[in-house]
Amino acid sequence: MAAEKILRIDPQDNVLVALTDLPAGEAITFAGEQYIPVADIPAKQKFAIRDLAIGDEVIMYGGIVGLVRQPIPRGGLLSTRNVQHDASGFGPKVGEYSWTAPDVSAWASRTFDGYHRADGQVGTRNYWLVIPLVFCENRNVEALRDAFEEELGYGRPKLYRQQVRQLIEQHHQGSRATERKDLAATERVFPNVDGVRFLVHEGGCGGTRQDAKALCGLLAGYIHHPNVAGATVLSLGCQNAQPSILMDALRQRDPALRKPVLMYEQQQSGLESDMLSEAIRATFEGLVEANRLTRKPAPLSKLTVGLKCGGSDGFSGISANPALGHASDMLAALGGKSVLAEFPELCGMEQNLINRCVDAGQGDRFIQLMRDYAARAKAVHSGFEMNPSPGNIKDGLITDAMKSAGAARKGGTSPVCAVLDYPEYDETPGLALLCTPGNDVECVTAQVGAGCNVVVFTTGLGTPTGNPITPVVKVATNTRLAERMSDIIDLDTGAVIRGETTIERVGESMLDLIVDVASGKVHTKAEKLDQNDFIPWKRGVSL
Repeated sequence: MAAEKILRIDPQDNVLVALTDLPAGEAITFAGEQYIPVADIPAKQKFAIRDLAIGDEVIMYGGIVGLVRQPIPRGGLLSTRNVQHDASGFGPKVGEYSWTAPDVSAWASRTFDGYHRADGQVGTRNYWLVIPLVFCENRNVEALRDAFEEELGYGRPKLYRQQVRQLIEQHHQGSRATERKDLAATERVFPNVDGVRFLVHEGGCGGTRQDAKALCGLLAGYIHHPNVAGATVLSLGCQNAQPSILMDALRQRDPALRKPVLMYEQQQSGLESDMLSEAIRATFEGLVEANRLTRKPAPLSKLTVGLKCGGSDGFSGISANPALGHASDMLAALGGKSVLAEFPELCGMEQNLINRCVDAGQGDRFIQLMRDYAARAKAVHSGFEMNPSPGNIKDGLITDAMKSAGAARKGGTSPVCAVLDYPEYDETPGLALLCTPGNDVECVTAQVGAGCNVVVFTTGLGTPTGNPITPVVKVATNTRLAERMSDIIDLDTGAVIRGETTIERVGESMLDLIVDVASGKVHTKAEKLDQNDFIPWKRGVSL
């Protein structure tokens, strides 16, 4: 029974994790030793294995996660009052990394049904994008949304509907024309197109030139993304984020520019209504072409999975995150890609990741990105130690290093094959590190911009985060959350906490779900609820 109540994650740890509420004074036996909590220990919280003095290091996951600032007796609860953030230092790559890949022979012939693009990428969904280069065009993007969504069977109607309806009628001219008269209100006109996504943002001008370039790089990643068939882009004309910058970023990702990009500049178009009418006509023609594409089998090596956690709790690093790490390792062994981001939540785990880099150059790049990020935070009197949210702290993650140690387990144990700066695109099979904030929406937005065609998002507290073009799979760290917020959770890993299954089995189940989602056989809760969050990261300080 003791093993079901408490856990020691690593043999070097000097704290234990409560897997259930532990009353004060009630003796618990673990690994042949008896512990008596000196105060109530809520589930997910930690208590000391031995007396800890001021200045002692707190060890979890085999590494430093904090520094004792008030004495903690054996059996004493760790809290923000008696522990402060501290983490191991890091430096250049040491040694050669050896990895034993999991046995994936049973998966070698597995496929998913996806949309094959001309550049060799394979999408898990098929969308058309309508995006502004600058916030001045957000209103016009919304006008196009009003025109298209209801008439095409995706949403609600307002302006410009008559033109879209006329285009629909022309598209269906012939024997079925009369049958289609009122079809748009109840059925999709383009069954092979998952939707038209209208993205708005607050950037493109008024910030730094670097902000504009980063935005164009992100938007280029979305246009180049395998889940996107083409894009309609609205530009005002005088903004920092120029069409030429966007097209240069697209050429970096695809020199042949094999996707249709419809560009409209309002200051050169005359009447706004003329520009929007032409955009509607050309976008409709693009949708006709996008609808010709159908799903076909693709190897699992064509998957790029974003590894994300948010609303984390004290169980995240014990159940959902390591299970996702195992799924990531399986994908790496199959030749696929996975992307671990959230650099402020890798604090204290840097040396492990550096040593896992395939070469010293990738390790050095990671060091520079981490140090630059930390310096930007310090410059505005902040720091990684301020990353844990009140919810994180309440549920057992009392320091950033403690949170990071559990968060990094999403990356499994495979080699780090690429280190990417935001908003670069992932082209390398295996595990990649992408510089992003921990902020849920900014991070997922960036991961998708790097090419992730599925995102798996673990959570202990619950979060509604989704994405406009990539399905986001929500994984609960505990069954109580999965039951309480069943409308947003796709998979429950609470059985790991109860000792009813293993990390490896849950990871395999997770990969099964990823394949079904990628094939369109399963739509995530976030998709069903239209949780289409999109926030570009400005390179200021966001943790």
